[in-house]
Amino acid sequence: MLTNTEVRSKVLDIIADIALDDDVTGISDEIALREQLDLDSMDFLDIVMELKKRHKIEVPQEDYPRLATMQSCVDYLAPKFNQ
Repeated sequence: MLTNTEVRSKVLDIIADIALDDDVTGISDEIALREQLDLDSMDFLDIVMELKKRHKIEVPQEDYPRLATMQSCVDYLAPKFNQ
């Protein structure tokens, strides 16, 4: 069973691999990721694909808005990591 901190770390690992030029250590939980990082829609899709590839987590397109902030990512993904 992963804690929220561990889920956040896994999401940060994926973001760090995709947003190579961005410093992910200071990401705020409440501010939209796209406002904090130079992410475009292709980067966002890469994050979703990496979740599927690395962790077998499917994120349906209608749920993409639930991945807007780091906190919403953790809230949405924690139950999926722990299935």
